Amino acid sequence: MRRKESLIFYATVPDVCPYLGDRDMVSVFADPHQPMDPALYGGLIELGFRRSGNHVYRHQCRGCHACIPVRLPVDRFRPDRNQRRVASRNQDITVQIRSPAFDLEHFRLYERYVNTRHHGGGMDDPSPESYWGFVASHWCSTSLVEFRLGEQLVGVAVTDQVPVGLSAVYTYFDPDLASRSLGTLAILWQVQAARRMGLPYVYLGFWNAQTPKMAYKIRFQPAEGLVDGIWKPVP
Repeated sequence: MRRKESLIFYATVPDVCPYLGDRDMVSVFADPHQPMDPALYGGLIELGFRRSGNHVYRHQCRGCHACIPVRLPVDRFRPDRNQRRVASRNQDITVQIRSPAFDLEHFRLYERYVNTRHHGGGMDDPSPESYWGFVASHWCSTSLVEFRLGEQLVGVAVTDQVPVGLSAVYTYFDPDLASRSLGTLAILWQVQAARRMGLPYVYLGFWNAQTPKMAYKIRFQPAEGLVDGIWKPVP
């Protein structure tokens, strides 16, 4: 029988919030030296935690509750008109699921994406080591979902599987193909995949209504947000 252990958590020192620059951000993270596995992480996701590489964290900023963890109940999700158009527009896209291993083609696409979409935000000018340290984990069940237009790699959705669902870790795509809405396409694919696997939720990470780069998540409905420790519908 596995021995139960108490998790130890640490808090970061306050730093400038990357979403709301006039506020400070504090994150709580699980001790990275303690054992972690998909089942334990699934329980932490239910409490609003996410992972970045091997680190499991959540925002816990004093006096600010702008970042809300959100998830999609797979059985009740219905794409809206715009999302159906995205699916129709991308019928020429093929999808392939890859095991987690560093791929130079993936890195080059990620490099173009963050240098275009997040220039000056701390993620630009990545190295292969920083990229792989961000997306990979030695303890989580992760897939690299490729989206291709013919032979061209146009998007990658880093996706974790836990007992409670699929977790959208990070999606990056060809910045020259913004009109295809490949980020939306990736979420639609994750919902379909979770439905096929009999998993109840797709976890989209944090939603912040005041940040345009995060606000898109609420367009997927019905969505649930973790507010005051309870998952409840968010409009």
